[in-house]
Amino acid sequence: MKSNQRNHGGLGVVAAGVLVLLLPIISPGLFDPLSRSSPSLFSEWNAPKPRYLHLLRSALQRENLTWQQSDFWTPLVDQGWRPCVDSASDPSLPNKSKGYIQVFLDGGLNQQRMGICDAVAVAKILNATLIIPHLEVNPVWQDSSSFTDIFDVDHFIDVLKDDIPIVKELPHEFSWSTREYYGTGIRHTRVKTAPVHASANWYLEKVMPILESYGIAAIAPFSHRLEFDNLPANIQRLRCKVNFKALIFVPHIRALGDALVSQLRSSTRQNEALGTNYLREVTDSKDKQGGGKIVVLHLRFDKDMASHSACDFGGGKSEKLALAKYRQVIWQGRVLNSQYTDEELRNQGRCPLTPEEIGLLLAALGFDSNTRLYLASHKVYGGEARISTLKKLFPLMEDKRSLASAEKMAKIQGKASLLAAVDYYVSIYSDIFISASPGNMHNALVGHRTYLNLKTIRPNMPLLGQLFLNKSMTWPEFLDAVVEGHKKRQGQIRIRKLNQSIYTYPAPDCMCHS
Repeated sequence: MKSNQRNHGGLGVVAAGVLVLLLPIISPGLFDPLSRSSPSLFSEWNAPKPRYLHLLRSALQRENLTWQQSDFWTPLVDQGWRPCVDSASDPSLPNKSKGYIQVFLDGGLNQQRMGICDAVAVAKILNATLIIPHLEVNPVWQDSSSFTDIFDVDHFIDVLKDDIPIVKELPHEFSWSTREYYGTGIRHTRVKTAPVHASANWYLEKVMPILESYGIAAIAPFSHRLEFDNLPANIQRLRCKVNFKALIFVPHIRALGDALVSQLRSSTRQNEALGTNYLREVTDSKDKQGGGKIVVLHLRFDKDMASHSACDFGGGKSEKLALAKYRQVIWQGRVLNSQYTDEELRNQGRCPLTPEEIGLLLAALGFDSNTRLYLASHKVYGGEARISTLKKLFPLMEDKRSLASAEKMAKIQGKASLLAAVDYYVSIYSDIFISASPGNMHNALVGHRTYLNLKTIRPNMPLLGQLFLNKSMTWPEFLDAVVEGHKKRQGQIRIRKLNQSIYTYPAPDCMCHS
């Protein structure tokens, strides 16, 4: 199972604008106490007390402190880069396909998204017809959503119709080639040995003969199975075209996302979730800087992430035992970070921010107690108790269900990939995006927003780790360090380096410098 490569998302409102909080998606109810029975080693409800009281006390009184607020709402300046994904010459659809390519994609929504882009590129390399990719059931989220449940398949096919042939289903003579067929034994048409970041030549040497012999090749697993370098420019551009043009969500996801964005940007909203007709005013939103603007915060703090990070999150002996037990069951103890001390991990910036830490970061960046946090997802490790400090800093927290009607939620309730898709959509239309920990959601959105030249604040994890280790630091010192440490981390173009992902760093492969 992939450990810390799954990310899900969501949304919020700032008195000075709107703050959207993306949290992990696991179970249906908001902060639902899953178990009120006696605690066990797997208990998630024994959250620690605040760890940074010396900072928290000052942060709670920050409206009374005098300091210069950073200008976060100013859009990015024109950096001289433009989206550039269409081929320089006319698309070269092959006259005759070599056969059919099937791929079986594991992971969460964003890992699968990258896999779809790679699958199109592989089909182009092999001069083959792509079958709409099969999405595996995610072992953590237990979501069986298919490609057509998440993405607009007709748009996908239409955008790529001049690049590769794509079919929704196999013709009758290949109907035997199913997931069940490949799960019952060794099959000559299945490719199980595709290395991570395989080259184009590897596919030509290993997969092309199977296509020519059988007319079909099924690649499973297929996750991160195509390299980022040494590929022709047209193949790179095609990957970009898939990611930024061909993959759009199904209409009801886009409609729900548009409705949420509209309500979050409005100075008033109708409380549909409660079934009432009254309007509630957003506090002084018209009079404050950033009124009607949206900030998306991606905060991933679930048990899977917490146990894999091997950091100390302040829960004492019981939490350490719970996470160690979970780590042993899920990964048989194979967590490389566990060889380092918590202090070493924090100094290296390898500890995801807790709800308390992200709350202090947001406060230092200029968000006040009138900021409305929108929790697009739920179930933080530690539950309600764990986010209590965040709530104290930002008491006007809401969730997706307070904005969307039960009818609108019904189509996506309990479906992690669809919930994440809504969060992704709202993130793209936000004024600012912040992610509290690296992962696939972070990587996908950083890349997509870079492509669109949108502001994205990247937390300086090593700096924050060192600041939180300093127990004697005052609030003004913390504030100054945070603001100074994030001036150059707000979405400035970073050119992709060797072995870096094209989906996180779209320049220069997906962009042209004017």
